[in-house]
Amino acid sequence: MLTTETVFCPLPAPRQLEDTGLPADLVLQIVTKTLHLAGELSGTQLSERLGVTFQIIEPALALLKREHHCEISGGTVLGGPSFKYRLTDTGRIRAVLFLEHDHYVGALPVPLDQYNVYMSQFVREAAQPTREAIRQAFSHLVLNRRVLDQLGPAIAAQHSLFVYGPPGNGKSVISQAIRDVLPGDMAIPHAISIDGHIIRIYDPVNHQRVETLIDDPGLERRDVPDGRWVRCRRPLITAGGELTMEALELGYSPSSRLYNAPLQVLANGGVLVIDDFGRQQVPPQVILSRWIVPLESRLDFLTLRTGQKFVVPFHTFVVFATNLKPSELVDEAFLRRIHYKVLAESPSVDEFTQIFENYCRAKRLSFDRSLTEHVVNNELRPRGIKIRACHPRDLVEQSLSIAAYLNLPRVLNTDLLSEACATYFVEDRDIATA
Repeated sequence: MLTTETVFCPLPAPRQLEDTGLPADLVLQIVTKTLHLAGELSGTQLSERLGVTFQIIEPALALLKREHHCEISGGTVLGGPSFKYRLTDTGRIRAVLFLEHDHYVGALPVPLDQYNVYMSQFVREAAQPTREAIRQAFSHLVLNRRVLDQLGPAIAAQHSLFVYGPPGNGKSVISQAIRDVLPGDMAIPHAISIDGHIIRIYDPVNHQRVETLIDDPGLERRDVPDGRWVRCRRPLITAGGELTMEALELGYSPSSRLYNAPLQVLANGGVLVIDDFGRQQVPPQVILSRWIVPLESRLDFLTLRTGQKFVVPFHTFVVFATNLKPSELVDEAFLRRIHYKVLAESPSVDEFTQIFENYCRAKRLSFDRSLTEHVVNNELRPRGIKIRACHPRDLVEQSLSIAAYLNLPRVLNTDLLSEACATYFVEDRDIATA
């Protein structure tokens, strides 16, 4: 079951081995490898590392002791959880054999079917973002009401979104801000298990962990969250021009004999931003072809190196952001697969002024409207350059760098902005040669 309110974690934790859905042999392997690498652990320490209660790993320890592969090296008279365990010489030999299969140690993996059930229930029970929440999430950006009202239904549907428009108008920032609209946290398993193959899911680089206080005296013991899962914010995964097709399939490490989840699985329940879409080494048609079925069916098909295929939920909000013309990227049939399209237009002069003022306030600089009038009338228009939303930030930063280099006061003025423009914009003219 899921928790109430906005925290989505599987409850309760499994109480016996059968509740984990894992075969006893897999638990035995992970217990043995963990003891082999740690040297010596108490029953409590071992169960904490595996993310389960001692009762679940106790049968594995009992088997190891019975076969003289493990011994009790210390502890108190309080029972199994307080005893200290270590492998014998024959136990270490057995651990080496297990390590030849794979090098996985850590929290017990979650079976694929339990992961699928959780994701389906999570999506079904997750709260929908409101119009007010969307406006609040984008309040730090200067966007006209039309763009916000187009983003709203797309975010509520959480299907797919195509954000396009001229460069420098905040497409990437808009795409990344979508995650802040999605309410609640979710649970991400450390790893999932498929017929003995282990796939790592939780990634501390891409997932933002939310600490959970389980020692709250008001929290009943049976409601302690399942330690095989990690409570995280909704994922936000961003891939740019470096994206390859390999990143969309299972990765396999021959050295550890473990699988790594593809980007869309890492982003399950959250947002996957394909930035600079169309500038990858892979043609955009190939990337979209990979996702035609998942975008429609909300299911993705992955393949193990043995050739075995399996299905995982595809509850990923995919956002494509590009400054290229959509018609030059893909044909109408492909665009139809992406349900929502939003044009990020260049700002008006008033919006440009508001962006400039906001950034000055953020940098604790005094603002005068004459500064933006100078930039627009004396720098941009004579050069034939269109207003972009990124110009205020970039020109202010460049002006401050120039002032620091010249040892001038940290105050914006037209001279600094003109000097910044001279080094920021490219002069599109023939360069004289000797």
